[in-house]
Amino acid sequence: MGAWSSRPESPVDTNLDIEQPGVLNAWLHAHDLIAATEEPECTVLPGGVSNRTVLVDRSPQTSWVVKQALAKLRVKVDWFSSPERIHREADGLRWLVDMAPAGSITPLVFEDHTDHIIGMDAVPFPHENWKTMLLRGEIEPGHIDQFSAIGATIHARSAQRIEELRPIFGDRGFFQSLRVEPYYAYTATQVPEAADFYAALIADMAARQETLVHGDFSPKNVLVHEGKLVLLDHEVCHLGDPGFDLGFAMTHLLSKAAHMPASRAAFEEGTLRFWETYRTTAMEAGVGNWHLNLEPRAVRHTLGCLLARVRGRSPLEYLDEQERDRQATVVTRLMAAPPESVEDLVFFFLVGIKNEESRG
Repeated sequence: MGAWSSRPESPVDTNLDIEQPGVLNAWLHAHDLIAATEEPECTVLPGGVSNRTVLVDRSPQTSWVVKQALAKLRVKVDWFSSPERIHREADGLRWLVDMAPAGSITPLVFEDHTDHIIGMDAVPFPHENWKTMLLRGEIEPGHIDQFSAIGATIHARSAQRIEELRPIFGDRGFFQSLRVEPYYAYTATQVPEAADFYAALIADMAARQETLVHGDFSPKNVLVHEGKLVLLDHEVCHLGDPGFDLGFAMTHLLSKAAHMPASRAAFEEGTLRFWETYRTTAMEAGVGNWHLNLEPRAVRHTLGCLLARVRGRSPLEYLDEQERDRQATVVTRLMAAPPESVEDLVFFFLVGIKNEESRG
């Protein structure tokens, strides 16, 4: 079945909840997406804070993942964003299928503008969430290489099509409400000594529209199937600074290094490998000068995200309070004189964490 789009003819039904038993099947029937006799098994998928997400098992046919955007995100502090952002994810699915490495994006199946719902092909079983694997200490160099290459390839190919992409991804409202405000601006209010750093970072990022930026480039949004990585969750895709994706990604690797001393050396090596693979892939595939002088920006975005994930609206759930305090202390100190290279950032961050641990 090809992708289709239905435009709203009536106001959004805010009472529709696809996670409730029977609701999604009834909706799929009403929209003629499944046969009248078909009753697929629907399973709510855990972990998402911004969407309702349900697996629709249509065995032996291709199964789907169906998502519905939430107006109020499921976090402790108030955090709101328009459900219209689900259609940015639909656009991301349409375009990333061509711009990302083959097989790393799930195809879009349907899109509904009335109830803000999209459906995409499900990643086949067996698969596992990459974040879960990393938290078990399973840091595979091949996975790091794939993850890095996905980001570099998206950035490089989109830089060549920037004018074509501008009408679709030029608006950054969803990135503002889901990333800039809750991660950078809000954290600046919680850590006053970092306010000037964040103000400069936000201003520099706002001035750049260099590549398509995923905006949620995280191991949490990656499934591993038969050794191959598949990237999910594209609702904040926009034209912007590729340094944000790099900082967002390296933050997750470095935060896990801080959290898991027994695997620290592997995460350190993995972070450096991520950057070197990215740089090599970007330079080989890139056209133009979008990747020049990117490393210092990637460092500053990593610092910005490292602090945001312990003092912003969406703190990393696997860090305890003591670990969050250590990370905040080390990163705030580094923000005063940011390293210029990823290698120096990784070294000084992990040395700082070790020193804070020794202080108890």
